[in-house]
Amino acid sequence: MTIVSISPDESKGQRRGKRIVDEKVPLLPSKQEVNGEFDEFNGASFAGAVFNLSTTIVGAGIMSLPATMKVLGLVPGILLIVFFAFFTEQSIDMLIRSSRAGKTVSYGGVMGDTFGKTGKVLIQLCIIVNNVGVLIVYMIIIGDVLSGTSSSGYHHSGVLEGWFGQHWWTSRFVVLLVSMLAVFAPLACFKRVDSLRYTSALSVALAVVFVVITAGIAVVKLLAGSIAMPKLFPDVPDLASVWNFFTVVPILVTAYICHYNVHPIENELEDPSQIKPVVRASLTLCSTVYITTSFFGFLLFGESTLDDVLANFSSNLGIPYSSVLNDAVRVSYAVHLMLVFPMIFHALRLNVDGLLFPSASPLASDNRRFAIITVVLLSIIFLAANFIPSIWDAFQFTGATAAVCIGFIFPAAITLRDPHGIATKWGKILAVFMIVLAVLSNAIAIYSDAYALFNKADASPES
Repeated sequence: MTIVSISPDESKGQRRGKRIVDEKVPLLPSKQEVNGEFDEFNGASFAGAVFNLSTTIVGAGIMSLPATMKVLGLVPGILLIVFFAFFTEQSIDMLIRSSRAGKTVSYGGVMGDTFGKTGKVLIQLCIIVNNVGVLIVYMIIIGDVLSGTSSSGYHHSGVLEGWFGQHWWTSRFVVLLVSMLAVFAPLACFKRVDSLRYTSALSVALAVVFVVITAGIAVVKLLAGSIAMPKLFPDVPDLASVWNFFTVVPILVTAYICHYNVHPIENELEDPSQIKPVVRASLTLCSTVYITTSFFGFLLFGESTLDDVLANFSSNLGIPYSSVLNDAVRVSYAVHLMLVFPMIFHALRLNVDGLLFPSASPLASDNRRFAIITVVLLSIIFLAANFIPSIWDAFQFTGATAAVCIGFIFPAAITLRDPHGIATKWGKILAVFMIVLAVLSNAIAIYSDAYALFNKADASPES
């Protein structure tokens, strides 16, 4: 393969072959250079990029969406899902436009270009806090689903315990250890995000499987007359019930957070100018999954819909083969999270490396540094998920704050600061609205989490 030197101004998106030595260099080049040679990577495909970005978006939050329909009603709930998809597209567009104006190739680079070193470090810390928390929570959920969990003196059996009974090899520690060695560690060894396109496609497919099973059960029960049509609009019996509307806003605000993987995906695209169509296609796909999940989940369980709809699939569904369908839903969800894990981990590793070694060579070119960071991060996540389950409570606070900063506050702040004079009047108005909504959402989330935590603490001594 012939390597040609390409100027940044010669082509829109051919950043893959250029060599940069300043702080704006991507942590993971799309054409890896090892021992002076480039590999034969000609860029990621459009479909692969869509699946990778969609997998970043559709994580554990999908299971909370049917409960938002119970509070808001179907019509306002679905409209808000669409609204926040549009909102997310606008915030990502702010990032991409600022990135191109400043010729930066990472989220940290954009923040550094706009706010200096402090801004760059701040976004790296937010991504690290958010992603570490998300991955620990994913591992805890996987352990709960497959191995079971105990609360208030009662043990809820996991799928494996239900199939084989309680054995040492169905314990949480062993199940998570096997998952780590057989799934997480091998997938975490890929240096390119595009290498995860097939697992991402499978992850999205598993989310669709959940939708199809839920829809099938709901339609069967609807035709049989055993469930009623869900409410279209919320009930407002008193002013106190209005507060419930605001408590679901944080779920919707953070439903589309994927900004930390936009630049890594863009840098690997065969044609980086396609990143905006990739974002639109991913948001459309995820919105469809979210809307159908919310609609059929709420249709199936109605006012009995729990905050985590997965918990509804642990009881008799009132149809033939109920236990088989319950297990299919829970197993597909656990595998889905396993395949989302490496996408979130990829961004985590890049930002840890960028924070600790800001002047080092690209991470992909240093196998030793790559291996050490990977092993240390996986070990921390594994140990925290096994031995500090209460860490979930802490990440409810830090994670909510970090997520809204990543998704809305920082992109809006970049637009308002506008160091390259590219922001429009409409863009700045939208940025102000974005910050107000994000701050309000975060305040509500923190208050709700604190209230629930204190109530739980007060109830514990009595039980």
